[in-house]
Amino acid sequence: MMCRSRKRPRTIARTDRSSHSARSHTKMTSSGRLRQAEIPMLMSEQADVPLGEVDPEIVRIRRIGKRLFDVANCIVTLGSTAPDSSSAGALSASIETAFCYSVPLSGEPVVVTDTRNDQMLARHRLVVGAPYVRFYAAHPIYNQDRVLIGAVNLIDYAPRIFRDSDRQMLADLAALVEREMQVRSMSALQLDLQRKNKSLRRKSLIDPLIGTWNRGAIMRILTIEAIRCDKAGAPLSLIVADLDYFKKINDTYGHPAGDAVLVKVASRLRSCIRPQEALGRYGGEEFLVVLPGSSINTAMAVAERMRRAIASQPEAIGDTTLNLTISAGIASTDLFPSATTEELISRADVALYAAKDAGRNCVMRAQPDLS
Repeated sequence: MMCRSRKRPRTIARTDRSSHSARSHTKMTSSGRLRQAEIPMLMSEQADVPLGEVDPEIVRIRRIGKRLFDVANCIVTLGSTAPDSSSAGALSASIETAFCYSVPLSGEPVVVTDTRNDQMLARHRLVVGAPYVRFYAAHPIYNQDRVLIGAVNLIDYAPRIFRDSDRQMLADLAALVEREMQVRSMSALQLDLQRKNKSLRRKSLIDPLIGTWNRGAIMRILTIEAIRCDKAGAPLSLIVADLDYFKKINDTYGHPAGDAVLVKVASRLRSCIRPQEALGRYGGEEFLVVLPGSSINTAMAVAERMRRAIASQPEAIGDTTLNLTISAGIASTDLFPSATTEELISRADVALYAAKDAGRNCVMRAQPDLS
């Protein structure tokens, strides 16, 4: 019968184990075959890590347990399913792990000093057959919610005594595993919290309707790029683009239709810029494009590409086809080398109004004489 922590196990002398270890030094018979009694010892020497067990902290604890108790192996089982036996590993580790998982998980410490005298394990196939497990002990592992999740298991191939001090050390070893699992759980919670915070932060910077940077984010990007370009001696250009006659679209077809148009316009504008450039919603139907390292001529080319992308493809609202256009104003440190970001936006706004006055669907650059 299995011995529990409150029942003192029957004492088995260790002379059997000692003679077994001594015999295992002679690994081959005269015929060159391994002695059957030596198979468990050799298999244990081939690998310390059970099949599928690759966690370095758990491996370290297992190694401590194996040396501390001087057993063939110390195995940590988690859950009710053994690791996948298809992965690379020693045969002994697979068999020993399978044995530990085959023993029902108990919420109390278990000590079997001689498996052949235990009611449940005496007929186990790995007890009556190779590798002939003779000693087994286990201490339960609980998670931080006091849910039973596994056990620290000791296996040997000879009966042995297991004193109260051994029980305490096995409990201490299980506590180390529990602490490691708690630390890991806390780390996972922290990583999850960081991911959620990062996601929330990103959401706070994205316009919820059209998916571009919102006003606060695009202004921050403009400030950062202005400082970077100034230090690098590179130009900085920006585009302020406005969808023509957008109010008429909202008034005629309703705000949902206007929102759908904005989403499509934003998508086309985004397709006209490079990854290092930024597009943001500056106002209702107004967009701000930040072009770090771009000259005024490059910015004009980008704005013209945007204008053509919008004008070249009409949008359908119900049975109606709308010919959309944008007007754009450009400002650059090429022409305003000492301008602040606010002054650049103001200059681009003036150029935008000039484009509106010129009949819309056109691009204008800010000039020092424009005011």
